[in-house]
Amino acid sequence: MLIDKIALLNFRNYQTLTLSFHDKLNLFVGDNAQGKTNILEAIYYSGTGRSHRTNKDADLIKWNENYFILKISGENLHGRFVLEIGLNREGKKKIKLNGVQKKRTGDILGTVKVILFSPEDLTLVKGSPVVRRKFIDTEISQISPGYYYNLLKYQRILVQRNALLKDIKMNKNLADNLPVWDRQLALFGAKLIYKKLDVLKKLTPLTRLMHRKITNGKEELETRYISNVVDKDNLSLEEIEKLFLEKIAANRDEELDRGITIIGPHRDDLVFYINGKEVKHYGSQGQQRSCSLSIKLAELELVKGETGEYPLLLLDDVMSELDEDRRQYLLESVQSKIQTFITTTDASLLAENLKKNASLFTIREGIIQF
Repeated sequence: MLIDKIALLNFRNYQTLTLSFHDKLNLFVGDNAQGKTNILEAIYYSGTGRSHRTNKDADLIKWNENYFILKISGENLHGRFVLEIGLNREGKKKIKLNGVQKKRTGDILGTVKVILFSPEDLTLVKGSPVVRRKFIDTEISQISPGYYYNLLKYQRILVQRNALLKDIKMNKNLADNLPVWDRQLALFGAKLIYKKLDVLKKLTPLTRLMHRKITNGKEELETRYISNVVDKDNLSLEEIEKLFLEKIAANRDEELDRGITIIGPHRDDLVFYINGKEVKHYGSQGQQRSCSLSIKLAELELVKGETGEYPLLLLDDVMSELDEDRRQYLLESVQSKIQTFITTTDASLLAENLKKNASLFTIREGIIQF
């Protein structure tokens, strides 16, 4: 897939901005805090319905303005598309796809498929489990809108069940209401776990292969899914749901005592090992970066395998974070087959032959020179 044009109104530091893109490589060069990442953020938002830098959509609205509008056009396997998203400070969002109003973000997932790699992605390996859960949820949602809806339902059920557990501490009679929420939690939680296991079964060998290539076969990368519901990956959806309910029952007293839900995919994790040693605790910074790079490259192939087309690749200021060998491997891996968007403060980090077949945008204080 590719995008050929983006138009922004009141988005971050841009009052108005319209850009046309190269179908292979687009380079955004400038000092820090000039607005390079804001463009990549807009592309990422069009694909995922969320920012990678803030949890508050209103933060994307330009200072002293009341709304933003983002319009992006391109082509995917289904043909030409024009996607428009608007948001005001009250949180009201308007979405149009090819001129047709859409009610929910989930209705447009998969239109713009996108993979982002930024310096913060190092936390994918060494950060908290929350980071890794967010990563896998975002990626699966792009290739499976049904997963996105199940995730939203699960999160709502979780909030309501936690509220009930807290209320039970004050009124024991409310405990009779728990079984209803148990069944709902297990129903949608099992769907999430089942899909994660299916996707990780495909992603894990791809990640292993990418890491072998990056390290010239010197390192073996292993990915393990850690769940407090299941301990193997060949279970049916019904078996996972049954296990889920059994685990809830077994931990009933602890949940009542703590007033929170402790069983479910909101507590799962991904753990990475290189040559049998956990990367988070024992890997060098170089190994952690190689691990992150392997995961991102594997994501590209996973999306291609699941949807029939490569996603866009957004590389946000990662060139300076990677050594020359990793940088070269990354660019050679995506060159010619994936539309790529790169931000950097130093254009010399990119080979001259790459820049010859690319669009170069120089940015200074939100003003772009072509």
